[in-house]
Amino acid sequence: MTPVASVSTSENSFVAVEPRHAYDAIIREAAELYKVDVALIRSVVQAESSFNPLALSRVGAMGLMQLMPSTADALDVENPFDPRENIMAGTRYLKDLLKRHKGNVALTLASYNAGPGTVARYRGRVPPFKETRKYVKRITGLIADAKQSGDD
Repeated sequence: MTPVASVSTSENSFVAVEPRHAYDAIIREAAELYKVDVALIRSVVQAESSFNPLALSRVGAMGLMQLMPSTADALDVENPFDPRENIMAGTRYLKDLLKRHKGNVALTLASYNAGPGTVARYRGRVPPFKETRKYVKRITGLIADAKQSGDD
């Protein structure tokens, strides 16, 4: 008779992590890899999904960073509900938008919300859509709050 290896484990306790910090390690990894501000990534996740990795919008945006199906496809995302894959792809997209807008965070956020083509039609200005302006204001406020509290 051949011996069979086995492993036994038990869990005696656990520590709950606040949703806003559940993805900190992935956010830091993405920030370092793509050279994007941690506070920007975390603020987008907060505004887009409230840190819910299974979030699905009425228009089909998916996961923590609410990737649209076409964006997820363009970024070769296999599972948009996988937190790591979603954050990495969303951060890569933010980096592309930051490059396109020469580091202008407001235009980057407007593009993330309304699409880069829409922002291009308004020639370097945040489009005059109430939803987009509110989105940019909300996230820039979240970033400022994070910087002020040292939570970046």
